[in-house]
Amino acid sequence: MLAPDAYTADRSLKGKLRRRVVRLQERRPARVALDRPMVSFSFDDAPATAIQTAGAMLEARGARGAYFICAGLAGRDSRMGRYATRDEVIAASARGHEIGCHTFSHLDCGVSDGLAIAEDIVRNDQALGNWGLKPTTTFAYPYGDVSHAGKKIAGQRFALARALHHGLIETGADLNQAPAVGIEGPDGFATALRWMRRAVERKAWLILYSHDVRPDPSPVGCAPDDFARLLDFALAAEADIVTVAEGLRRIGG
Repeated sequence: MLAPDAYTADRSLKGKLRRRVVRLQERRPARVALDRPMVSFSFDDAPATAIQTAGAMLEARGARGAYFICAGLAGRDSRMGRYATRDEVIAASARGHEIGCHTFSHLDCGVSDGLAIAEDIVRNDQALGNWGLKPTTTFAYPYGDVSHAGKKIAGQRFALARALHHGLIETGADLNQAPAVGIEGPDGFATALRWMRRAVERKAWLILYSHDVRPDPSPVGCAPDDFARLLDFALAAEADIVTVAEGLRRIGG
């Protein structure tokens, strides 16, 4: 199994061209007309702290988040801390949080062939189904990367497939490679806040993502205080905090 810690991006000319071309392929443009801005807080791989800490913060404010789960990682240790267990994911779903798909093994959809991607998604579907969870409707590309074949497969299977490039979901945004903004690294809070202000000004939908949420976050995680400040800013700005699936429903996706 390819663990997230082992990832190295394809920085070759071929890889860069592939990423640029794929952005133009298999597009599903959104149509967005909102009376109020929306913000979704999502978590990839779902380290336990994303559920325990961030989930509790969301619930305390009457909101819920979206957790993109790789069933094959459940309970394993990583630089982001322990991943959530099967029981923790089930409990989060029971409390109203969204459970999305992130492939079973955190498969790199940028370099894997179409058959491998399809099989890994099905394997994750089956595992989550065996946990008693309802079928997922949203997807996040592991590492944010995808090939033409992978994007086509995700577009046929999911109502929204989220990537990692910055942007807002407004009319014309590609729901098969939806933009998102990371709350991660030393500038994560400032970057997320800047994009949240843009979403509020434009009455757009912003999807934020992170991984672990703890006082000593990994390079792809965020600190609890920063997460709380972003939640409170969204509420003060009268933005609706919605799961990704709910946001998609509201725009008619």
